Amino acid sequence: MIDVKMVLLGPPGAGKGTQAEALMKRLGVPAISTGDILRDAVKRETPVGLEAKAFMDAGKLVPDEVVIGIVVERISKADCKDGFILDGVPRTTVQAKVLDEQGIDIDIVLSIEISDEDIVARLGGRRACPDCNAIYHIESNPPIREDECDKCGGALGIRKDDEKETVLNRLVEYHNETEPLKAYYGAQGKLKTVDNIPGIAETTAAIFAALGI
Repeated sequence: MIDVKMVLLGPPGAGKGTQAEALMKRLGVPAISTGDILRDAVKRETPVGLEAKAFMDAGKLVPDEVVIGIVVERISKADCKDGFILDGVPRTTVQAKVLDEQGIDIDIVLSIEISDEDIVARLGGRRACPDCNAIYHIESNPPIREDECDKCGGALGIRKDDEKETVLNRLVEYHNETEPLKAYYGAQGKLKTVDNIPGIAETTAAIFAALGI
């Protein structure tokens, strides 16, 4: 187990979730997805979860302070005492500054670099099962039977999030709001970058090499 507090950066579809799992196994610290802990806090009706739910029910974005409050609540648990891997937060420099103010000292920020063109091609090839949420890719991870889920037999389709127009909008948002974090953490000497390589295992190996683990 290695004591490390890490943030993963990269555009939507860069493979952050997949690489977070690989890093979790290698480092022995939990990988924490903002979306997952937000839903969990709302479900458990924690104080910050109830606060977030009020904004969500009103159709409003959850404020930075509430998002960070949920993150702080999660990383205060015993399994994070030796470190953690954050995926999806901070999303903006404002959130990063709030983390700093909360005394959450990040050690390493790893950015997975991949072109917009490759992201559009990658996400356009994804297929999802609406019944069991299994994810496939027509090239890198195809189902045994075309358009049929291997796990439950459900009909596979393209999620709204993976449609080209949606992906392009999410990329604009990433470049405007999240990419400036590279400069923010780079100025602190905490940024490492890794070019995405075709093949999950190859990208994982490049990440491990960059981190020296």
